Amino acid sequence: MVDVDVLVAGAGPVGLTAAAELCRRGVSCRIVDRLPARLPYARAVGVQPRTLEIWDRMGMVREALETAVPLKGQLTYVNGEEGPRIDLELPPEAPYGFAALPQYETERLLEELLRRRGGDVVRGTELVSFEQDSDEVRAVLSAPSGDTEELTARYLIGCDGAHSAVRKGLGLSFDGAALPEEYMLGDVEVDWDLPAGYGIRASHVVDGHPDDLLVCIPLPGDHRYRMSMATPPELSRAGRKDADGVTHGLSGAHGPAPGIEHIQAVLDRLSPRPTTASSLRWSSVFRISHRIVGRYGRGRVFVAGDAAHIHPPTGAQGMNTGVQDAYNLAWKLAAAVRGHAAPGLLESYDAERRPVGEEVVARTLRHARSGIQADPEDPATMMLREAQLLVGYRGSAIVGPDGSAHDGPAPGDRAPDCGGLRYALGAFPVRMFSLLREREHTLILYAGHEDQLASFDQVAGAAVHAAHGMLNACAVLAPEVSAPALRLPAVHDSLDEFRRTYGARGGEAVLVRPDGHLGLRVVPADGPELPAYLTTLLGT
Repeated sequence: MVDVDVLVAGAGPVGLTAAAELCRRGVSCRIVDRLPARLPYARAVGVQPRTLEIWDRMGMVREALETAVPLKGQLTYVNGEEGPRIDLELPPEAPYGFAALPQYETERLLEELLRRRGGDVVRGTELVSFEQDSDEVRAVLSAPSGDTEELTARYLIGCDGAHSAVRKGLGLSFDGAALPEEYMLGDVEVDWDLPAGYGIRASHVVDGHPDDLLVCIPLPGDHRYRMSMATPPELSRAGRKDADGVTHGLSGAHGPAPGIEHIQAVLDRLSPRPTTASSLRWSSVFRISHRIVGRYGRGRVFVAGDAAHIHPPTGAQGMNTGVQDAYNLAWKLAAAVRGHAAPGLLESYDAERRPVGEEVVARTLRHARSGIQADPEDPATMMLREAQLLVGYRGSAIVGPDGSAHDGPAPGDRAPDCGGLRYALGAFPVRMFSLLREREHTLILYAGHEDQLASFDQVAGAAVHAAHGMLNACAVLAPEVSAPALRLPAVHDSLDEFRRTYGARGGEAVLVRPDGHLGLRVVPADGPELPAYLTTLLGT
């Protein structure tokens, strides 16, 4: 007898993303966390544009935009002299920019979303152990009272951080090493006149090598920053190893926390303007490792986020990569719970996400050692990659072939946004992301001429049937196309943006997966490829 469909260990941004997406799909889910409450620390701060796109699809981007602050770029200083300014600029078609949001606010927003979906976090409860067979996972949980509970789930997701009990229980390797540097963090206010929205990187360099560093990331509030800097000797944890050998993260209760005087001392040495720090909200010492798990799961158990990959915080890639892990996995698990996951669907989680994790670990390590300016890519491509807008799964076993007969995104690529779409009853245009919001697979049928409409209703009906109802369909019509007899929901491409952005061809079917990546493109839409693809993905 199964108690719950999916057990999620860890209620950080990654676990909350997984739980919210599972609950939205009607999957019974229990999410547990060993902490009695959210930590009030601004740990992961940077929110990438791709994460905002995911939050748009999840239905919580408005709350995020109202809470976060824009992250415009970074001002650099070396030995007191102003260096190159980095502006975080993206092409105009990118719907969102870079943002700064304290992790506890991210968790609050995701937890509120989870509650709206009917779920909640069981706090003070820790996963102690588990075992699995071909049918279920049997887990032992420790409650706040000290009592233990045995729970049976169909699947288990370990979102329980760098020291993951789930990863250890699976016996997965976690290859990498610790960096020698040791830093302290502080959340403070300052009174300098530097422009708002810009991070600050100030260093002291001797013979081409930095021996002192200050990095400040803006936070919501007046002149408020999360600052990181080298740890002074009296606060050092050097030589102390964690029990599992994974040296990563905040120091917790181990030793004294940095005081305002420690932060002020670094500001006195490195701040580009004379300034006084005040209103210290929290502080800690932290250490950095770079590691990646040998595989992202085994059997009915999976790992995501820091449980699967850890690396330097350069570029704010960690939390954002973990959110994408969870978003990729949730829809696949939901299909499996419903009994509609074809062989290979769950295995595609490791196949698609582990290469992303490897690339992020390597890139952030390179940037930490040599600086982002040493990146070999051209600045525009590098910025898109930092924004995580270039993450894709071309060549994945669960996406269609790239016929290269189109100018737009290929199967596996991120589905881009575009504007100018108009419903017949709408007095205002909508965006593609509005059509994709809180949807499963979305089938888009494009008509450049009226004679291409004849099969659209039949194609959509067959696709919904092949996808066991886990599919929405709509037609996008060229501006001059009239479709009075079409039963399928339709919008007009009034500004021709969809055709240009997607390189759409008349009579084409474009299938967007639940995680916002293209699964298939095929012309003509009424050929055998679409139902065959859905069957190989979701079974018969």
